[in-house]
Amino acid sequence: MLRSTLHVAATGIGVLLAFSVGCTHDTYQQRADIVKDHVEAFYSHLKTNHVEAAVRENEQIEAMAGQMGETVRKRAQLQGTTQVEREFALMKTANEAAAQNWLALGQYFSIKKQPAQARATYQRVIDTYTNPTDRSYREQAQRALKDLDILAPPSATQTLP
Repeated sequence: MLRSTLHVAATGIGVLLAFSVGCTHDTYQQRADIVKDHVEAFYSHLKTNHVEAAVRENEQIEAMAGQMGETVRKRAQLQGTTQVEREFALMKTANEAAAQNWLALGQYFSIKKQPAQARATYQRVIDTYTNPTDRSYREQAQRALKDLDILAPPSATQTLP
């Protein structure tokens, strides 16, 4: 089940990246390829139970999204709309990939019967992805937390955020 979930998620991200940057300039394609490589590495690490390495890959995706966001803000005033739109699309794709990866990591922890780590991962999505466009990821994380409470209720000694 984990393998099929991870494969579907990784495939979906690959399609999303290809669609988002299919008609873009080589610079954008190179960055899209880098994001795609990080996504593939993330799922590869999860499949082999190298969680720390998977987390580092996803942090790289988030960092790229942040850098692209800064570029979009700076270029919005200086360049034409087409270049800014392309940069924004790539930034949005990287951000979405990272959010989906965190959700997959939460599911991974849940499947591996590590509810504390799953809760922390889902809470990270809720705390980190606060833009209105990220609402669906927050909602997925909130539902996953509720489902996790059904499967593995928090212990009385566990402190909730």
